[in-house]
Amino acid sequence: MIRFGPAGIPLSCKGRTLKDGIEDVHNLGLNAMEVQMVRVNVIERIPDEEEVGLTPLELVSDLIVEIERTKGKKDILITDPNEPIQEDDTLITLASGLVQNFQEIRELGEMGLEMDVKLSMHTPYYMDLASNSDLTERCIDSIRWTGMIADQMKGNVVVTHLGLYGDGDRNEAKNAIVENIESIMGWWKDNELTPMLGFETSGRQEVFGSLDEILEICDNIEGTIPIINFAHVHAREDGGLKEPQDYGELLDRVKDYVGGHYYAHFSGVEHEDGNEKRITPIKKGDLRFEPLAEFLADENPDITIISSSPLLEHDAMYMKVIYERVLTKRVAKEARLKKTNNKSQSSSEEEDLAEDLELDDINKPPRIRDRKKSK
Repeated sequence: MIRFGPAGIPLSCKGRTLKDGIEDVHNLGLNAMEVQMVRVNVIERIPDEEEVGLTPLELVSDLIVEIERTKGKKDILITDPNEPIQEDDTLITLASGLVQNFQEIRELGEMGLEMDVKLSMHTPYYMDLASNSDLTERCIDSIRWTGMIADQMKGNVVVTHLGLYGDGDRNEAKNAIVENIESIMGWWKDNELTPMLGFETSGRQEVFGSLDEILEICDNIEGTIPIINFAHVHAREDGGLKEPQDYGELLDRVKDYVGGHYYAHFSGVEHEDGNEKRITPIKKGDLRFEPLAEFLADENPDITIISSSPLLEHDAMYMKVIYERVLTKRVAKEARLKKTNNKSQSSSEEEDLAEDLELDDINKPPRIRDRKKSK
């Protein structure tokens, strides 16, 4: 199945809640939405008296993503949302502006299933998994918390960037990124999260995330997948995506990593010397969607394409219209060819029949032929 949707709540949506966004995506005829974890604020507090004994999943006042607890002389961090809260705990509340509590998250997941809007999530756009600074720790937390929300929302993918190389040695930065991802995925497995963690290709040379780099990580760390951002790949390859086969070759490279379902971003892009300058509406850049639409019409892959264009839902709908137009022309052409072939076959069969009758007449005995002529 081919799905199209925006990276966030549609700009035209009158309400600004995720519920409003899912409804609007459905009403626009789209069937995917990537939820954006843009802002992450953390608040620490002690539990109220009536919250003791409840689990984070049962609380309606806050979204509790972690519980800090002292056990003996050791402080432990609990991320299981089914863990009952104790009186002396410290609760870590996530104020993201997205949702109020886990109950709302699960309701949004059910709503997405009912309306056939496939949900996924994107971590905050600025990521630093290379420097091993305090910022790195905050980025790791953001990825983990996004994973928790996506899991409760029944999302299938969490998309993240990985960060800049920085001014130091590139190999050291790469090793730090890999070690941090291994740590994240160890936690991911321990908490039995179901979404895949996807790494988005980057559009600039100084940002970790060439397709080769991402595939190398996915080769070695289970539960991770490549996310193709067509605009970023196009920019890094200095305008390399032009023909349907270019898109086909690119998707072939990630085919064995994605478990049968591709996840991608599309937008316009301005670029120079192998670097993205800025993301644009599709019609403003030199990356055309029509060749990809032709590939999709030919191959019909299972893929979700998210519009990361500044026009969001407008360009998501534009892509859907272009794809359907190409598909309709393809079907009409095949129907015409079939009709022509049927006519040719019918005409050929009639000619063969006439020839057979003529031969049959010639091969009859002379008396019968003469008798027919006299009549």
